[in-house]
Amino acid sequence: MTRSHRLQDLMQVMRRHRGTVAGAVLARETGVSLRTLRRDIATLQTMGADIAGEAGVGYLLKPGYTLPPLTFTEEELQALVAGAQWVSRHTDEGLARAVQNALAKIDAVLTPDLRRTLDDNALYISRHQDHAGVDLGRLRRAVREQRKLRVSLLDDAEPRAALVIWPVMLGFVDSRWSVAAWCETSGAFRVLRVDRIATLAFLDECYPGHRRQLVKQWRADVNNPCRQRDCG
Repeated sequence: MTRSHRLQDLMQVMRRHRGTVAGAVLARETGVSLRTLRRDIATLQTMGADIAGEAGVGYLLKPGYTLPPLTFTEEELQALVAGAQWVSRHTDEGLARAVQNALAKIDAVLTPDLRRTLDDNALYISRHQDHAGVDLGRLRRAVREQRKLRVSLLDDAEPRAALVIWPVMLGFVDSRWSVAAWCETSGAFRVLRVDRIATLAFLDECYPGHRRQLVKQWRADVNNPCRQRDCG
């Protein structure tokens, strides 16, 4: 691995951690000695990277700095192609179009040899749609905008009574889409299978607080077996 690639890998590892991370952890994840890591940190700092910290304390990469773009490896391109196929075949049209646009931007800066790797069909991800008539694009937007939803669920082919929920996260688990939400009706967090939603109304009202905080509360709820509830 060239030094420029090693520096790029180090930047990526620091971005992934987001907070202060020990030098020993960075050295292990980048496959170098602690001494080499410290030299690489110093090099990045001289190149303009805003890295706070020091040996024995840990390092924090502050946002706003990027190295000049480097080319991709074949493994990285195959990972991108596989991810793009999955998004195109398991999500909504908006995300499918976005991932194809992203690949087109990557294709524009590749060498001819690597472009052939991007176009290679060595990997295949099957199509699986289980969200029936639910518009995943609108559902994603409702999560982002913290919009309340009114839903009714199928129960032995018959809709149950309507619930008002605060959607906080979408998940794809066991080949099915689900939405995690706070349920106003029951006063508890719920995980609802999207394929079991019979009716769905997007309300104008936004729910209070911050979605990320609700996600933390939901995860704590999931990790407490005594409080787990599911109406989907």
